[in-house]
Amino acid sequence: MTVKTNALRLLDKLNVEYDTAVYEFNEDEIDAVSVARKIGAEPERVFKTLVARSDSGEIFVFVVPGNYEIDLKKAARAARVKKTELVKVKELMSLTGYIRGGCSPIGMKKQYPTFIDETAQIWDKIYVSAGTRGVQLLISPEILKEITNARFSDLIK
Repeated sequence: MTVKTNALRLLDKLNVEYDTAVYEFNEDEIDAVSVARKIGAEPERVFKTLVARSDSGEIFVFVVPGNYEIDLKKAARAARVKKTELVKVKELMSLTGYIRGGCSPIGMKKQYPTFIDETAQIWDKIYVSAGTRGVQLLISPEILKEITNARFSDLIK
């Protein structure tokens, strides 16, 4: 039985088809590559959700493959701002309602402008956090784009 998170409740309410993958986690292994290994998925198919702030204080959400690093210059370009930097881990909960290692692009406290790395489109379904550590959500990138009102962009180094 999977815990119902904000993200999963929202998907249920919207009648969206998804699957979940549950895994054992510990503090040292909450990165997307470790998660991919635990659920038996390709690291480039397990996407991490990163939250960034622009130089003018706007908040943006970037969803990138787990085995790549975000290119903050490309992220800023996609968001049409001069500069972006990742928010501090301690700010994550107050901004999104989620903690590090359990941050889903779906069901945040507020709907922030969201960008999904364009490589998501090569998969019929990708993994993103379901909104808690230990649960991944398997969803179509097109559906994810639609519910988060996102744009596909080139975001990785």
